Amino acid sequence: MIRAFVAIGMPPEILPRLDALADSLPMPRRVPEENMHLTLAFLGETPNPVLEEAHLAFEALRAPAFDLELSGVNSFGGTKPRLVYAGVAPNPALMALQKKVTNAARLAGCTVESRRFTPHVTLGRFSPEAADLGRLQAAMVRAATFSAGPARINEFTLYQSHLTADGPIYEPLASYPLR
Repeated sequence: MIRAFVAIGMPPEILPRLDALADSLPMPRRVPEENMHLTLAFLGETPNPVLEEAHLAFEALRAPAFDLELSGVNSFGGTKPRLVYAGVAPNPALMALQKKVTNAARLAGCTVESRRFTPHVTLGRFSPEAADLGRLQAAMVRAATFSAGPARINEFTLYQSHLTADGPIYEPLASYPLR
């Protein structure tokens, strides 16, 4: 079994802006720059033969390259946020790619959650009790006009996630070109 997900790695020209944004937010546990990505589909614990089928399906997938722009800052968790993220400007090509990746993964036998796709780049995760929510909300208001990009997206990647006491380590398993 391999814990896996499919994502777009952040282009090098966007990473410094994301890193500076994360530094400006008082979060107990921020995502390291090398782990910043935009998840297209979380596959979870997947048997090796099923992951191989998914790999073949992703290789056969055809989608165009596109420009990605990040816009704004938000959180998941309502009045008790547990995750802060950089938002993504509306992008029909990204939404179409996410649907294709999810469909390919499901057809290969992967279990993919069916919740609505909200494209984002996670900046930090925490328990609401561990965060100073007042300071965090004030910092998010100051960062509301954040933007980065556009940056050209030419590929997506299948990653393995290794969970450690110091946080996850993401290992690229295969990348797939966008044409």
